Amino acid sequence: MTDVADQPLESARRLDAIDRKILTVLQEDASLSVAEIGDRVGLSSTPCWKRIQRLEADGVILRRVALVDQNKIGLGISVFVSVESGDHSDAWLKKFADAVSAMPEVMEFYRMAGDVDYMLRVVVADMQSYDIFYKKLISAVALKNVTSRFAMEKIKSVTALPVPPMPAA
Repeated sequence: MTDVADQPLESARRLDAIDRKILTVLQEDASLSVAEIGDRVGLSSTPCWKRIQRLEADGVILRRVALVDQNKIGLGISVFVSVESGDHSDAWLKKFADAVSAMPEVMEFYRMAGDVDYMLRVVVADMQSYDIFYKKLISAVALKNVTSRFAMEKIKSVTALPVPPMPAA
């Protein structure tokens, strides 16, 4: 799990305008060569490569992946699952987090503020697959309430974060 509070703001301040351009370019197409990235941000290959390596070493770039169309691989159903718990102990959370994190259908998993405790984004092939997932989920740990909301249409889905401009000095 990644905790927002664990992410220091200092690393965001250390990013200069070129680092921010590199992040924008890489989020658009991580398959570009270092030379192509450098051309787009105004650097030669070696300094561009060093910056990319530093961004990876600093944990700003977590990994580079291929994005796959879920429908084209037979995962046509997206479900948003709200979970309420009657137990808020550290031991319960660890058991729940470990169980949910091990379920490959779960694409995103958040601890929430508000009227639900946890929110999951789940992808499955069909309703029968979701029923199997649901039974695994409710048998993993004691839950107070589970609500499933099925997406009918994906209207917007992006992976690129809007890289903010450099903060004013």
